[in-house]
Amino acid sequence: QVQLVESGGGLVQPGGSLRLSCAASGSIFSINAMDWYRQAPGKQRELVASITRGGVTNYVASVKGRFTISRDNAKNTVYLQMNSLKPEDTAVYYCKAEVVQARVLLTTTYWGQGTQVTVSS
Repeated sequence: QVQLVESGGGLVQPGGSLRLSCAASGSIFSINAMDWYRQAPGKQRELVASITRGGVTNYVASVKGRFTISRDNAKNTVYLQMNSLKPEDTAVYYCKAEVVQARVLLTTTYWGQGTQVTVSS
């Protein structure tokens, strides 16, 4: 029984910034990789950024230098700092986590509910 709750989306002008948060709660033993995906209408879901438990990060080329993924393992939370936003960043952003469930130690993928990011003048 694990939930991922996202927050931080909204409307921002080009060049602006947003910070997305995704907090996991429930019966958690540990969390392995945590990822941010995004999906625009009519388009495939795209992996934007990922971070391992040890803090190793990867980014899709289109956001390198603008976005930063980070995590706070003590809070079971992953963040996506988005700077220099462009209209093409507009999408629903989803977090994903590989969670090792406490007690039963099952590894399960969980998704957040999604948060809308709109970059427009």
